[in-house]
Amino acid sequence: SIAALILARLWFKKADLTMALNGALAGLVAITAEPSTPTPLLATLFGALGGLVVVFSIVTLDKMKIDDPVGAISVHGVVGLLGLLLVPFTNDGATFSGQIIGALTIFVWVFVASLVVWGILKAVMGIRVT
Repeated sequence: SIAALILARLWFKKADLTMALNGALAGLVAITAEPSTPTPLLATLFGALGGLVVVFSIVTLDKMKIDDPVGAISVHGVVGLLGLLLVPFTNDGATFSGQIIGALTIFVWVFVASLVVWGILKAVMGIRVT
C-alpha cells in the first residue's frame, strides 16, 4: 500500500486513495501464492513489489482501453501471476515452469468456465440492460 501510494504520488503529483487500496490488496495477493517460505523481510519486499506492479498495470490497462473499473484484473490477474513467479525464489521445491503451467491451467479453466456461464446467461435472460 505504501509503495503504491508513493509511486502514485510521484507519478500523478497527488496521492491516490484507490491506488493505495489496490496496492494493499496487491501486496497481499503477491505473497499469498506461497506465504510460508519467504522471510518477513522478503515477504514485505514482495508485497511492495506487488504494490508497484499494480499501479503500472492499472495505468497500462486504462491506456489499452480495457475496462477494469476497480482494478481487479491488475490486482488478482497481473499481481497474482507475479506472486506465482516469485515462489521459486524462496521455495526450492517450486520451478518456474511448474508455476507457469499452473498459471496457464488456471487461466484456461477460468476462461472456459466463464465462457460457459456467460453463454448460458446470455441465452436464458440476456446480459444487456435495455
